[in-house]
This record gives sequence, C-alpha cells and structure tokens, in this order.
Amino acid sequence: MNLPDFWSNRESADKNIKLLGETQKFVNRYREIEKGIEALEQNFDETEFTTSKFYELKRKFRQLELEQLFRGRYDKENAVVSVYPGAGGEDAADWAKMLFEMYEKYAAQRGWKTVVLDDTFNHRALAVSGDYAYGYLKRESGVHRLVRVSPFSAKKLRHTSFALIEVVPELPELEESKMVIPEKDLKLEFYRSSGPGGQNVNKVETAVRIMHIPTGLSAGSQSERSQGQNRELALKLLKAKLFHLMEKNKVEELAHLRVNAKPEWGSQIRSYVLNPYKLVKDNRTEVETAQVDEVLAGDLDKFVEAEVELN
Repeated sequence: MNLPDFWSNRESADKNIKLLGETQKFVNRYREIEKGIEALEQNFDETEFTTSKFYELKRKFRQLELEQLFRGRYDKENAVVSVYPGAGGEDAADWAKMLFEMYEKYAAQRGWKTVVLDDTFNHRALAVSGDYAYGYLKRESGVHRLVRVSPFSAKKLRHTSFALIEVVPELPELEESKMVIPEKDLKLEFYRSSGPGGQNVNKVETAVRIMHIPTGLSAGSQSERSQGQNRELALKLLKAKLFHLMEKNKVEELAHLRVNAKPEWGSQIRSYVLNPYKLVKDNRTEVETAQVDEVLAGDLDKFVEAEVELN
C-alpha cells in the first residue's frame, strides 16, 4: 500500500485491500486453532475440558477446510434465499414456510445475520449476511419435497408438497452499479407490509415488488419502513437475480435476456418424509438421516458439506 502507484487504480486497490483483509482473517483463524490444540495438550487430564474443546476445534477446522473448496466468483458474498410454494394450496404454502424457517435457523446456528425481505403467501425472501453465505447455501437451490399427513386434511390423508428454493448472491456494489435496467422494463406493485417496519405496517402500502417484464423475474421487499427504502432493496435483489440468470445462460448483455424465466419444477433435490416413516434424503449425494425434526430445526451441515465436497 506504500507503493507510489498503489492508489492510481482505485478499483484494483480496493480489491487488493479486501484480499489482504481476507488473508489476515484466515491466518488469525488458523492460529486460533493452533492455540486451541496447545491448550488441549496442556489440559489433557481434564476430561470435560478436553472433550468440549476437541469438538469445538474440530468444527472450526472443518469449516476452514470446507471454505478452501469455495472457488466460485461469489462464494464469499452474502446471499438471498427465496422460497416459492408449489401447487397444492395450504399444504404447499405451509411447507414453504417450514423451509423458510429452517434456513433462518441454519443461519442463526452459523452466526450469520438475517433480514426478512419478503413474507407473503406466494413468496418469502431472506437476506443472509455472513462469510461464505452464498458458497454454503447456493446448492440448496432446487425443488424440495415433503411427504406427511396433511394438517389441513379432515380425513388425515397423506399429502405430498413441493417448494422451490432459489439462492442468489448479493452483488458487490461495483457490479450492481454497472447494471442499468430501463424503466420501461420494470413493473412496480405496492402492498401492505405484514412484517416488521414500524407504525406504517398494515396501514400504508410501504412494501414493494418489482417485476422485470422481459424475463418475468420479480423481487420484493417489506423489511424497511419506507416505500423508497423497500424499492431500493427490491431493485437490488432483482439485479442479483438478473445477473445470476445472465451468468447461467452465458449472456453478457441484459438486453439479450428475453426468455420468460419461470421456476423449473423438475425432479426434487431432496425429500423430507414425515409419514409413514421419518427420513430426509438428498438425491444428489445420497446423504440421509432419520432425524427429520433436527434438520427442520436448522441442522443442515451434513447435507451442505456433502454437496460442497461433491462439487
């Protein structure tokens, strides 16, 4: 940073400073693990201390090890998780809500911060802020299937529900600023917020949903107090979705995105069975567990880690 031409290119300088900070953070975490191992050796006879410290260090080392596998362009970024219920009325909407709460709890267990951006019958969105949030969550994208006795069935019949999970990275400010969407391509809708937001909740239409007309993609926000703030957040999320779609389709210009983007209800990536037996099974990695309640309470590590290693 003391070199004469270091600040000649601000964009390059910012990247180098960020890389330096990330490297220092990695070194500090590694040294913390080393100190923990030394403490174990010094207190080897204290069984209770040794056992708890061992599993704590094992978890930290495992996390550090996994993060070295993240090579995606946006794996280090924050993420936005969206949940869409499939066909099936109340059962599907309830399943989408269960999944939404599962990811909230998973994020809390990892120490990530979350903000509910949208919370409606047909769409829920959760902003997740934390190191490698997108890297950990991106492979959760896809169709999730639930089999259970329907709580909405008077005859107590078994019912199958589907929900679509969509995960996109939060775009760095520089890349977000480069994406300009013509106003004529946007359709705005305003509605009353059902979540936190102060005195305006349920009184004024502060919540905003924005649709990109050429593709059919949409994003909403109701987490802020004002309509302007929610519009800004919704537009930011919409840009992230459009950018994600552009990369997926290898399209370099926004104007070339003319395919109507709809949820792809293909084969499910994971099944959650609550009746007639209990089982959660990932169809990609073959990882499974009978501890369904724990999984729905946010214990997703075995599935997420297996998928990271597979890819």
